[in-house]
Amino acid sequence: MDKMNHSSAEAEAETIEPLRYLSKGEAASIETELVRDYKFGQQQLIEIWGHACALAITKEYEPTIYHPKRSSHSLHQDFTVQCEKMDIPFLSYLPTEVQLINDAYNLVIDAMLGPEADPANIKEPYSGILATLKQVKTPIASVDVPSGWDVEEASQDGINPEVLISLTAPKKCAMSFSGKHFLAGRFLPYDIQKKYELNLPEYPGTDCLIEL
Repeated sequence: MDKMNHSSAEAEAETIEPLRYLSKGEAASIETELVRDYKFGQQQLIEIWGHACALAITKEYEPTIYHPKRSSHSLHQDFTVQCEKMDIPFLSYLPTEVQLINDAYNLVIDAMLGPEADPANIKEPYSGILATLKQVKTPIASVDVPSGWDVEEASQDGINPEVLISLTAPKKCAMSFSGKHFLAGRFLPYDIQKKYELNLPEYPGTDCLIEL
């Protein structure tokens, strides 16, 4: 009996298919079907994804997130105090944006460019922001596709996030990602999962995201 159970477990393990990584076209098709055939609203999808991203960020960075209290002082007074505390001579020296981010923030959330963006043709103001993000030392958490990455290829000239939160299903570029990787795709109808052979993992309990 034990031998039979062991053999059954081995056979079941062998039939488990690997997680599917989507191309740019497949990701666009799934989103189109969700809106057109399953009547998801675009705003509804954004809220589902946004909620999952907030949970992933909280799970990974809760101890480092700082929630400042609303100040009753004038903006000019607060800015002056901030500069003094950061040893920045007020009005006589302006730090670079990279320095400001490194000094003032514990985390950067990158949700600037989506999978539809062409990394070879990024225009201002996004190209300037991307250049800044490549230089910061503050940890970065990217949503779906790290800005500057090609959806279907490994990063060549994009940013280097510490955390990636894939939406719906991971994209092909995520196959080369070596950091902490979360997936928010539990809401997907079974028929879509089957049609695209996504082989999504089993989400624990009632969680809407899972760490891959």
